[in-house]
Amino acid sequence: MTWLIDSIDSWLREMLLDAAMNSFTNMLHNVNASVQDVAYQVGQTPQGWNAGIFTMVRNLSETVILPIAGIILTFVLCYELIQLIIEKNNMHDFDTFNIFKWIGKSFVAVLILTNTWNIVMGIFDLAQGVVNQSAGLITSDLTLGSPDMLLAIATQLEALGTGELLVLFLQVQVVGLLMEIMAIVITIIVWGRMIEIYLVSSIAPIPLATMVNREWGQMGNNYLKSLLALGFQGFLIMICLAIYAVLVANFVLVGSMTTTIWSIVAYTALLCFMLLKSGGIAKSIFSAH
Repeated sequence: MTWLIDSIDSWLREMLLDAAMNSFTNMLHNVNASVQDVAYQVGQTPQGWNAGIFTMVRNLSETVILPIAGIILTFVLCYELIQLIIEKNNMHDFDTFNIFKWIGKSFVAVLILTNTWNIVMGIFDLAQGVVNQSAGLITSDLTLGSPDMLLAIATQLEALGTGELLVLFLQVQVVGLLMEIMAIVITIIVWGRMIEIYLVSSIAPIPLATMVNREWGQMGNNYLKSLLALGFQGFLIMICLAIYAVLVANFVLVGSMTTTIWSIVAYTALLCFMLLKSGGIAKSIFSAH
């Protein structure tokens, strides 16, 4: 009878060992896939991320928003001229050079307005160049599950008894579910940033139409700061991924298996939190409201 119990125990242990190892391998694979996908998504330009949305937003900006911005620019330039006249005692102390200065400002304002889309995309291309350079240095270090790691996992699993393997297997299933949820959250954050870029770009002509006036110009200045913050948020996201990679690089070589799997959850939750904070950090750096 003892041999039967031992055989069943041995069979169950082997089955749980294989199942736990497969679960660990799948979990590491899912972590790798999620992180690599985030790095890829962040490295995309607005036109590269979704060409259809990019074209639609550009058409809306140039056909719907640009005419409104033209009206606002006309008002701002007239307001600027009136201020110019009033400041010089109703032209009694007027300097002719001020007219040429106003004409020059008007020319620059029209030039900015007619090239709004190129200016906005130029800012994002600049920021994206920085992101892509950092991605080339970081993504090679984002892969978990090297042969040494998997060997260390297998060694630790083989040292566990049948009951411990069963408990560990159940924990891995729970952790796998949590990781899937957090992967979805991370994807939403990254996609949300791209949608925000499209939304901000679509309205660009209006704030840029105000830049020539000292009072109204704060709107345009803050808008440019917001563009820089949005662009360089991608760089902050890449730094978050690099820190995450360093934190989990050797986690399987230390501590118990239970500690290992919950460390993965903790580090991934920390990554989610910092990705959520990255937008606010970028805005505070560039003093954007």
